[in-house]
Amino acid sequence: MRIGIDARLYSESGIGRYIRNLVSNLSEIDGENEYFVFLNSKNFDAEFAKNFTKVKTDISWYSLKEQLQFPKILGKYNLDLMHFPHFNVPIFYRGKFIVTIHDLIHQKFAMKRATTRNLLLYKLKQYGYKKVFSSAIKKSQKIITVSDYVKDQLKDEWRVEDKKIIVTKEGVEENLIKLGKEISEKEAKKVLDKFNIRQPFLFYIGNAHPHKNVEGLIKAFLELRKKYQYLQLVLSGNDHYFWQKVRKDFQNKDIIYTGFISDEELVSLYKTAKVFVLPSFEEGFGIPILESFALGCPVVASDIGALKEVGGDGAIYFNPFPPRHPERSEGSSDLAEKIEKVLNDQKLSKQLIEKGEKKYKQFSWKKLAEDTLKVYSLVK
Repeated sequence: MRIGIDARLYSESGIGRYIRNLVSNLSEIDGENEYFVFLNSKNFDAEFAKNFTKVKTDISWYSLKEQLQFPKILGKYNLDLMHFPHFNVPIFYRGKFIVTIHDLIHQKFAMKRATTRNLLLYKLKQYGYKKVFSSAIKKSQKIITVSDYVKDQLKDEWRVEDKKIIVTKEGVEENLIKLGKEISEKEAKKVLDKFNIRQPFLFYIGNAHPHKNVEGLIKAFLELRKKYQYLQLVLSGNDHYFWQKVRKDFQNKDIIYTGFISDEELVSLYKTAKVFVLPSFEEGFGIPILESFALGCPVVASDIGALKEVGGDGAIYFNPFPPRHPERSEGSSDLAEKIEKVLNDQKLSKQLIEKGEKKYKQFSWKKLAEDTLKVYSLVK
């Protein structure tokens, strides 16, 4: 088969990590099919196996050019199948394709405070997202989701047939596991010193979009600080508008904003943190939970479908939705209570680490690639 993969998001976080691990593992396991990987100039130096042809495609995602020009580029390669790893499938693409739906956050959290645009542009953007999303799930030969939770959402909310959706679960990158074994306590201490971090501290990595509920985590931390004056909160993630807003709203000498961090720094923070917290209102999977498990860090996470599916009995869960303020972060007492429970109970902390170590081994990027290859073979 001649298979195309839209990899323009290759170097980004989130979906980029999915693309990188999918393509690298397909390179290892599939020498028969011919692949065409559509990359932008930023990541065109990526290296793949001989049966993978790189195609330079400098077209922005979510753009009008994506809708109008990308299908013409794809049409030049006589593809048997195209894999779009995100819902932004050009409406006018006429070839056979599968799409990966990571979550329904665009539909569930269409709130004005999640944008930097004016109200009219925001509404137009949301209308466009819905149209493109609807077209993608209707016209696709198969839909891949990264969790049963998202599969159930598509079935319930979009009336997609069960047999059309295949679940391929994500994993932990081998590089992080390897670094976890290699990085010494002394090297990890250097990372803490670089950012003026002292132990014990709570850790979060990700973006600061409203659905991530970072404000809820900060408010829970400030609540805990009344009792634990030595505690710090470390927040990591690429600096952008939403992180800048959080920094401006919450200035405290013991809230450490690291900005972007390297894999070595990420591993060091996981290994030395007292608790990793994932406070989101909505997620499609929850890779940081698995990373925490692999690197021996106890986890407190939101009591939502996808995170419970990933974390199982290896994490402690809290309710992110205060009763009187649905989808807001004013009430943080349940989160503070669960964090305090892990802080104070060494036996519980040890049990969570042991369960987490067993749990993360049930997930694998290689298996995701193998399962995806099976999906490709279904569309002939």
